[in-house]
Amino acid sequence: MTIRRRSLLGAAAFGPAALAQAPLRWTMASAYPEGNFHTRNIRAFIEDVQQATEGRLAIQLHAAASLLSMPLIKRSVQTGQIQLGEVLLSVHGNEDPFFELDSIPFLADTWEATAALDRVSEPFIRARLERQGLIPLYLVPWPSQGFYTRSEIRTVADLRGVRFRTYNALTQRMAELMGAIPVTVQVAEIPQAFATGVIAAMFTSAQTGVDTSAWDYARVFTDVGGMRARNAVLVNARAFRALDQATQSAILAAAERARSRGLAWAKAAESEMVARLRERGMVISQPSAELMAQLREIGARQTEEWAQRAGPEGRQVLEAYRAALRAS
Repeated sequence: MTIRRRSLLGAAAFGPAALAQAPLRWTMASAYPEGNFHTRNIRAFIEDVQQATEGRLAIQLHAAASLLSMPLIKRSVQTGQIQLGEVLLSVHGNEDPFFELDSIPFLADTWEATAALDRVSEPFIRARLERQGLIPLYLVPWPSQGFYTRSEIRTVADLRGVRFRTYNALTQRMAELMGAIPVTVQVAEIPQAFATGVIAAMFTSAQTGVDTSAWDYARVFTDVGGMRARNAVLVNARAFRALDQATQSAILAAAERARSRGLAWAKAAESEMVARLRERGMVISQPSAELMAQLREIGARQTEEWAQRAGPEGRQVLEAYRAALRAS
């Protein structure tokens, strides 16, 4: 979709004096549907900001990729076409390995490990985004990940030769290491991709399965944990810094509440969405010990490959993460 830069960016040029004269209107884009807990969290964040600023700042959210597809959102915020956007951070791992750290399979496969990885990596991620003219307002993880298939899988060999949905470089590499055939498919396209045979399996959260009515195209969900990748809500740094101090503070306070609320909702969704899949007739399968051992071996290999790409800072983060786990 073409976005008229003048109409969307005009608000960002308003300074503190203009705020007193008329409401400032910002545009935000997300790829996820309204029922998704990430989107509900954004709606609460927006309402929080608008109340705190007494309507001086109004934010219009375009969800479900209705304005921009996921791969285009970050760049559109960065260039100022829109002021705010939500992205799955790992989608941009091709720009910098640190953006995909949280999506390395089985590096952090518990909530405690996820929290430790987030703590040690966030300063590095924040610095990289700020160099790109972006400010991360808050990050919220997804629930654990699992396989969606038409039949049960007991070992990695059951996925060999299967057309496997991927959405970033790490899931593509994971598919290759499993012997599957990687096919990039965005969330909104998943049901059609299954229906037309473009894909026959995927690795994602129970939340995404509910969002896309997985019971219509898959029979089995095998929850293996895997990782809890993060969505980042980003703001254009120039637009943010053009605001008066009170409005900036209101946004940052609302963002902190959204971070805390989003984490609680992610943890709740982990069990609630699996229950929803079961209610709709899907088989919830427990992974075999052999499958888990094979997946952890793949994860260890991908961790080492990531460290080689990330260089000395990557090694530093991994060492800090492992030290945090030992201390917990």
